[in-house]
Amino acid sequence: MRIRRQNVVIFLLVGTLFFAGCVASPRYISRKAVKGSEGEFTFKEQVGLASYYADEFHGHPTASGEIFDMNGLTAAHRTLPLGTRIRVTNLENGKEVIVTVNDRGPYVKGRILDLSKGAAEKIDMLTSGTAIVRIELVK
Repeated sequence: MRIRRQNVVIFLLVGTLFFAGCVASPRYISRKAVKGSEGEFTFKEQVGLASYYADEFHGHPTASGEIFDMNGLTAAHRTLPLGTRIRVTNLENGKEVIVTVNDRGPYVKGRILDLSKGAAEKIDMLTSGTAIVRIELVK
């Protein structure tokens, strides 16, 4: 009888954890797209959570082949073409920085952008480590 109770308790715990993992976490991601000349949709604006990366990757090659400089003004984005220049605005304080996408990422779920430490410093997000930002293409 004792083994059955333990099995029931374990089953309930596992089930609770499973369903808790299925609950969608709040996301701040929104995208605006416009129709391009060929009829395809192109990136115009994106809002979501950004973070920054620094020491561990400093001096290593990025996806573009250039060496990562944590003090530079660069970013990692999952889909924007490498070399794209974007304006990143910290929506919590209104500060902005223009960066070049030279890497892929972020690889943390729920984030839309990884900034270099230098770029994160310009928009005052070093203390918190993350910020809600708006990304816009620079023409």
